[in-house]
Order: sequence, then C-alpha cells, then structure tokens
Amino acid sequence: MGELYDRMARDLKLKNLAVGTQTQYLTCCRRFAAYHMRSPREMGLEEAKEFLGHLMAGGGSVERLKMHIAGLKFLYGVTLERPEVADRLPWPKVPQKKPDILSGTEVEKVLSEVTSLVPAMVVLTAYGAGLRVSEACRLRVEDIDGRRGLIHVRLGKGKRDRYVMLAERLMRALRGYWAKVHPEGEWLFPGREKAKTHLHPTAVNWALKEAVKKAKLRKRVTAHTLRHSFGTHLLELGTDIRIIQVLLGHASIRTTARYAQVSTQHIASVKSPLDVLGTRRAAVLG
Repeated sequence: MGELYDRMARDLKLKNLAVGTQTQYLTCCRRFAAYHMRSPREMGLEEAKEFLGHLMAGGGSVERLKMHIAGLKFLYGVTLERPEVADRLPWPKVPQKKPDILSGTEVEKVLSEVTSLVPAMVVLTAYGAGLRVSEACRLRVEDIDGRRGLIHVRLGKGKRDRYVMLAERLMRALRGYWAKVHPEGEWLFPGREKAKTHLHPTAVNWALKEAVKKAKLRKRVTAHTLRHSFGTHLLELGTDIRIIQVLLGHASIRTTARYAQVSTQHIASVKSPLDVLGTRRAAVLG
C-alpha cells in the first residue's frame, strides 16, 4: 500500500484509537490490497465485497470478518474520503452466544492452579476487580489505593479511566506479593525487562490455559471468562446492575444487561404464575 498505508496509519493515530485496533485495521487493509494485487485507490465496493466473500468462503469467524469490514470502512470513509463505499459495506449479523460462566468453586480451582507468581497475581486481580487482562497487566504501583480500598484503572476500553473496588483478600495477596517481588519501576506486574515493561497479556493467557488443564474443567475458559463470571457473580450477590456497569467500564447498560440473561440463579429464583394460582397473591392477577 506504500504511501496510502502511511496516510491511513496517520489517520488512525489522529483518531486516537487503541494501538491494537490501529494494527488490526492496517493489517486487514494490507490483506485486501494483497488479495487483488492492486492499490485500494483503484478499487471500490465490488472489490471490497469480493474480498470479504473470499474471507467468508475460507471459513473465518464472524468476528474476523467484522474486523476486516471495520478496517475497510475506515480506509474508504476516512483516509480515501469515499463514504459512498464505506457506507455500503454491510455489517454481518453476529450470533449472540451466551458466554460460559464459572461457579465460585470453579474459579477457586483455576486460581489455585496458576503457579507462576506474577501471572497468578494478574489472574487474581483480573477476577477480583473485574478487569480485562490487559488492564490488569498495565496497573501501576500507584494505582493501588489500600487506604480507600480502590484500584485506579487507567485508559481502559474507549480510553476511559475508572475506579473499581479493592477486595480485602486481593489486598492481602498483593501485600504478600509485594514482599516477595518488590517490583522496580512503575509497573505493578513487571515483564521480563523488569522496570521497563509490564507483563504481556499473552503470558497471562498461557498460564491461565495451563491452569484450566490442571483444574480439569470442561468449559472453555479464557481471561474474559473470569470477567464474565465476575459480573454474573456480582449480580447473583444482589449488586445493582448500574454499579456493575460502572465497575466493568461498559459505555452502555445494554452490554451489562447480558449478565441478567446469563445468570441462571436469577432465572431459577423467579416464581411462575402457576405457583401463585389459588393463593392470596393471585388477587393481583385479577
């Protein structure tokens, strides 16, 4: 893509999108150009649709297809200033799958099987505060406010800061961790270069994958599963859904409302009108 690649990279930076998103958009558009062996300047809607059809025929996931559409929409809508192409690229319908939720016992099993100290603390922090694994890895020492019982999450998804609770059990674990590791520099969970970089999420995901194997869980468990479980467990403990929204950093309450659909405990606690018939409460039914 040459000069066009550089222009798109500049536009992405000006939009201040997440670094990961910038990289993915650029990669998707480079694949588009490589598939046709032509510059996107010389192509339009039909070539874009042909490329997307090729991705679908190759058996890629809907999420992968959606990422490529987003990249092409940015390329044509912003960098090439051709909104007539961007606007006519349809979004695919994404199946609404209910995520696997771990029980409290299953969470304890997973936490106990992460043996490497730093990844273990990241996993404990991610579940204990409902953080994305990337947010937990990027925590600084100064972000832990033991006096007020808060964790400062900086520049989460959507470049938004937020505060979450610091659980007492997590605070005790962090004190023990600090005594053993005493991290140098700003990062609470340092990577291989110690003070220079934080632990990479890939290392945490690998440690979690091994822990799930040891725990012999049949569910598909990722770091995000712990976050889903955190939200569902809060709901089952009676926490207001609007508070859960703030803790998870959701921009829309509709995203948080998924936990109400997932929580089988809430569903099981609802009394059927059949059980009310013939009782005093049936009067409200008329």
